[in-house]
Amino acid sequence: MDLITIVVPVYNVEKYISDCLDSLISQTYKNIEIIIINDKTTDESISIIKDVLQKEAPSVPIKIIEHAENKGLSSARNTGIKNSRGEYLYFLDSDDEISTDCIETLSNRAKIS
Repeated sequence: MDLITIVVPVYNVEKYISDCLDSLISQTYKNIEIIIINDKTTDESISIIKDVLQKEAPSVPIKIIEHAENKGLSSARNTGIKNSRGEYLYFLDSDDEISTDCIETLSNRAKIS
């Protein structure tokens, strides 16, 4: 089972980040790592993420990487790429959610190709 890295840039998404994170933690495909890039958010997004991680104690590794200044979406994704260990990458916007079988479905499709 290939490791899949999910990169989530975070900037001012406190209204959405909890649902986004819940959708990642509940994936049916378990060989994933989640990299959250704090792109110098000015709201409570990172605090919410840390609260969810403390309460949920997810079985998947989640790493938070801090940018010293806001660099934008492309730079945040590039930081995720540089810090990933996965065979595949998946980029998820922090105000989005995915279905619980999303990564498993994509992994199965990638193996067919």
